[in-house]
Amino acid sequence: MSDYNYRLRFDPDKPLQVGGQAVIEGVMMRAPGRIATAVRRSNGQIVVKKRDYVSLAEKNKLFKLPILRGAAGLIEMMFIGIDTLNFSTDVAMHDIDSKERENGNGKAPKKSPASNLRLALTVMLSLLIGIAIFFITPLVVTTTLFNVEQKAFGFNIIAGGFRISILLGYLLIISMMKDVKRLFEYHGAEHKAVFTFEAGGDLTVDSARRFTRFHPRCGTSFILIVMIASMLFFSVLDSLLIVWLGKISLPVRLLTHLPMIPIVGGIAYEFIRWSARRSTTPIGRILVAPGLWLQRITTREPDSSQIEVALVALKCALGVDDPQAAVYIRHASELVLN
Repeated sequence: MSDYNYRLRFDPDKPLQVGGQAVIEGVMMRAPGRIATAVRRSNGQIVVKKRDYVSLAEKNKLFKLPILRGAAGLIEMMFIGIDTLNFSTDVAMHDIDSKERENGNGKAPKKSPASNLRLALTVMLSLLIGIAIFFITPLVVTTTLFNVEQKAFGFNIIAGGFRISILLGYLLIISMMKDVKRLFEYHGAEHKAVFTFEAGGDLTVDSARRFTRFHPRCGTSFILIVMIASMLFFSVLDSLLIVWLGKISLPVRLLTHLPMIPIVGGIAYEFIRWSARRSTTPIGRILVAPGLWLQRITTREPDSSQIEVALVALKCALGVDDPQAAVYIRHASELVLN
């Protein structure tokens, strides 16, 4: 390892110790007990927001149980993800406002940090939109266009095919946008940093650059696994409902499928854990391959400056302040930049 005295070491039996997410011009990293988000400003300065964090699993042993831990983690990551995206947006908007003031075209920005209520509403709105697009729409389209409503397996295979098609189409379209390309480059940087830590390498740019940008525990892979798992899970659920009720309809599917989404997410989480441990075996390579293929869309090869940001975030999440970061804050309300 490097000269840093890290508090954590990678444990192959606990492959989800460290993970992250790309944000606007930066990376969020999460380690047990701490979250750190590093963002590169337009002047080259790296700003880090870090805070202690106790997960639901640490607060309540119930959420350490298989499947439940995945469902709880999925909800947690939605809140954490949107909070960190809000922070990176605040940094970007502050730089824009600063440039406008320098040019005499703007006024000093008003400080209006996101409240817990606003964050909760944003998460709920994002969740509702995601459910409407990826779960409700395929059910409605399959019911309307295909005469397979009473065929549990056939119906869910078709609906699942629509879900995956919508996902691929969405990712391909946004991947063409300039800003999203930058986001996907930071996504690649996040993966390289995590790989470096897991391999026990020095957390330096030169060391991280050698690793691949494709990681078997990526959120992109998780989403794909959720969609595949939903086909099988809902096929079994629909079969039971048909036996019990004699037939099934769209309203029944909506009432029974939607509440089960967190459970499907928990199943996908367990599969990701299991397959990630075996990603170097022949069967493991086959199982993780679809997710890695999808990452060819959602990740791009990062440059050295982006890898540096990811490493700063990782070190801070591990409890080591990095000298490359010029500013540290713990709350968005402390965001006062020159």
